[in-house]
Amino acid sequence: MALKIELKPGEKFILGSSVITNGDHRTRLFISGEAPILREKDILTKETADTPAKRIYLIVQLMYLDGEAGPHQKIYFDLVKDVLDAAPSTFQIIDRINNKILTGALYHALKEARALIDYEQELIGHVQSGSSGLPENEPDGGKSPRS
Repeated sequence: MALKIELKPGEKFILGSSVITNGDHRTRLFISGEAPILREKDILTKETADTPAKRIYLIVQLMYLDGEAGPHQKIYFDLVKDVLDAAPSTFQIIDRINNKILTGALYHALKEARALIDYEQELIGHVQSGSSGLPENEPDGGKSPRS
């Protein structure tokens, strides 16, 4: 079954190692195959990866686009260590990212990395508001805590 992508005028996406930019009109594409695909809204760059969680997302994005984790593992684990040291409550999300990477489900690891960014924003919001507690939403999506 083909993947259907609808693009707004001027919207970009990555297909494999190519950046494709839509023209002046709304477009619908049907893509068959196994090449990695990322829409513009899901793409981070070095410049936009301005928080620790976004840097983890960027490295997972590179793993996904390259089709392999190997060349990026050292940087990934260095970033993960820093995040866990600063915010141990991120463990469950990072554990899910790690499991997806280990099983080769790099697109799903990318989705979990997006959840890490969302959780990081909640943590930052609590710090900025002066709240002493963790966010109300559990980072594990309501799953039971690790035993």
